[in-house]
Amino acid sequence: MMRPDMVMRSIIPVVMAGVLGIYGLITAVIITGKIHAPTYSAYAGYAHLAAGLTVGLSSLAAGMAIGVVGDAGVRANAQQPKLFVGMILILIFAEALGLYGLIVGLVVASTADSRGKDLCAPWDQ
Repeated sequence: MMRPDMVMRSIIPVVMAGVLGIYGLITAVIITGKIHAPTYSAYAGYAHLAAGLTVGLSSLAAGMAIGVVGDAGVRANAQQPKLFVGMILILIFAEALGLYGLIVGLVVASTADSRGKDLCAPWDQ
């Protein structure tokens, strides 16, 4: 290690990447709570699938950005400590990608129950 005194600063990208996994867990718990077998429509199923994909893919993109910035930022920060604030700002913007996906996913998952009722009713009624 070049700078053992900067170990705690170097852990920040790892913690931020771990938060992205928590976004997926939050979405999964909310979607699981909204599934009721007798009244679960295809519309709600596709909406929940879309919510999960939204959170998952946005977290994937945010994780890639955090990984690239974290790797380069930690190395640069070890050589020049003045770059720490810039690295943190870029990491925050990368984390915002996952947060935006979480917000959209929660909106899609929460509105799935109120729509799609009786879309597949039989013709003879």
